[in-house]
Formats: sequence, C-alpha cells, structure tokens
Amino acid sequence: MGKHRAYKFRLYPNKEQEMLINKTIGSSRFVFNYFLSLWKEEYKKTGKGLTYNKCATMIPALKKSNEYSWLKEVDSIALQSSVKNLEDSFNRFFKKQNKAPRFKSKKNPNQSYTTKNVSNSIQIQGNRIKLPKLKMAKFANSRDINGSILRATISRKASGKYFVSLLVEEHIQELDKSNNSVGIDLGIKDFAILDDGTVYNNNRYTTKMAKQLAREQRKLSRRYEQAKKDGKKLEDAKNYQKQKIKVARLHEKVANQREDFLNKVSTIIVKNHDVICIEDLNTKGMLRNHNLAKSISDVSWSMFVDKLQYKADWYGKQIVKIDRWYPSSQICSSCGVNSGKKTLDIRNWTCECGVEHDRDINASKNIKNEGLRQIQSYDKIG
Repeated sequence: MGKHRAYKFRLYPNKEQEMLINKTIGSSRFVFNYFLSLWKEEYKKTGKGLTYNKCATMIPALKKSNEYSWLKEVDSIALQSSVKNLEDSFNRFFKKQNKAPRFKSKKNPNQSYTTKNVSNSIQIQGNRIKLPKLKMAKFANSRDINGSILRATISRKASGKYFVSLLVEEHIQELDKSNNSVGIDLGIKDFAILDDGTVYNNNRYTTKMAKQLAREQRKLSRRYEQAKKDGKKLEDAKNYQKQKIKVARLHEKVANQREDFLNKVSTIIVKNHDVICIEDLNTKGMLRNHNLAKSISDVSWSMFVDKLQYKADWYGKQIVKIDRWYPSSQICSSCGVNSGKKTLDIRNWTCECGVEHDRDINASKNIKNEGLRQIQSYDKIG
C-alpha cells in the first residue's frame, strides 16, 4: 500500500489564470460560509447538523439561480471540497479535537482551494501543470513525483505569490536499520540536544529579523494612517498595499528559513536512528507564559515533532513520546536518583554519586532511557 506525501511548488499563473484562481478561492469561501450558516440553523431547529451529501446536492440548484449563477465559472470539485472540509471540521468538533468551524474571511492573508484528480484532470508536463479549469499553468518543477496525484491545493499567500501543493500516493522505500536509538531534549537556548552530546543551535530566525520587521511594520502603520486621513479604502491605497506585501514577504522569508532548518534536522535524526524518544510537550500551555511565548513560537517545537512523526512513518522508524511530567531534568542518568527540582538558571550540577551533568544532555539521556523502558514494557505486555 502506498503512502501519502505532499509536494509544494511555486505556481506562475498568467493574468487570466490568476483571475480564475481568485474567483475559485472566493467561490469556495462563499460556499463554505453559505452551508455553515445553513448547518447552524439546522442544528438550532433539530439538534442535528447537515451532511456532506445533503449540502453537495444543493450546489447545482445554487448554480442555476440568478443570484449565484457565477458559481458556474469555477471548478465544481473545488466547491464540493469546500463542503467536505466543512463536514470534516464539524466531525472534529464533535470529537472535541478542535473548536467549532467559523466563517471564513476574505481578509485572511492566506487563501486557498482544493480540487481532486478526476480522470487525469491534474497532470504534470515538464514545467507546466494541468489543473481543472486553469488548463496548463507554469510552475517551478523542482522535484520528480513518483506516484499518483490524488488532489491539489492552490493557494495565494499574503506576499502575492501562488503555490500548488500536490498530495501524492507513492511507494516510499523504508530506510535500512541503523540499530541506534536517541533521546532528544528540546530547548530554547539550544534548539535540540541529543543524548550523545550533539547540539542543534536555535537560529532564532524571527529575532534576527526583528529590527527589520519592526521598521517595515512601522512604515505600514504610517501608510495605514495616511490612507485613513485621505479617506481612501485600503484596497485602493497603493502605497499601503505595496508595503503590506513587503512585510508579508519578510514574514514568509522567516517561515521558509525555519521550515528548511526543521526539515534538515528531522531528516538527519530519522535517517540515523531507529527509535526516537522525545518529550510530549504541552506547547499550547507553555505559550501562556508571556515571558517565553515569543521564543517558543520561534523554535516551532510542534512543527518539528510533526515532521519527525511523518518521516518516521514513511521510513519505518519509531517515535516514543515521554510523558510531559516526567522529571527528565531532575534525575541522574547514571544512578537514577531524583535530586529534586532545579531552577532554569542551573545548567550544570553534580549528583550525590559524584557524576557531573550538563542539564540538557542529562535530560536527553533520561528521555532515551525512559523511552526504551516503555518499549520493553509494551513488548512484555504484548
């Protein structure tokens, strides 16, 4: 059975295609909001919501009406996908996996729509990609795709750039076993510390760009105030719009740098280890600490763990998550004695057994030991 893998490429639509993409994004957003409203009304009346099938069968009638006849101009599968996303959102809400779906806003900086590959409606030919309604569009074909394309998501970023993300089903060859295991302690001062002493530095991408971002955002604020003073709508204020794109591209640059770093580190760790032990961190809870929130957001622990997880699934490796309350920093990895809680400013300490510890390396060793212990206990139960 194949595994799912996503590929993201820069898309270079011409003016006509750009207009159609924007129309499809707007139409998909409208359909989502339209049926969300109906869904909520139905829930108030009957205590039950609608279903995807009920909503999808109503779309043709919308297209035939004079009021919404413009829906005919865009990809019909994109509209159906929008309704499917709505149903999935409600299903996750009822399972208490996320909050209730909210109406989508056209002011959201990132906009997208999704379409499926039906009868080879999505194909790659050199540096061009065939997409429903758009026909052949130019894109940056930087990687070969070895598998069948299931669906495509076309997105427009705040920077004004367009991208296409392809979900592909393909056979991914599992990596050879390395017979190595690793414990990882995630931190703010250093991004990741392995039990063998390897340290991946925290590059602090947002912090490095902070001055430039602050300067450009101040310019944006001034142009906003000027537009208000001139009585212009923001959409018509050219200087404001230019500066808005400039700020968005700086944010995009930071995000790209961070993702590239996380991809490289996660790939190295997965390739070189069969068992990866890591703490199950409560990132949302930690973000409530206003002193650390900015630093925690910058290191992107959650994104890193997600990358480790899906790459481990691809390549036949194992992720073991340690309970967030496990006192990895307090236990001596040599003798196993818990010497009590230590404040964050204590980076080195000596156990009563005489072994001197670096706080982070010791924590990663304990995380590894606890992970391997859990695996052994599972095997015994099995």
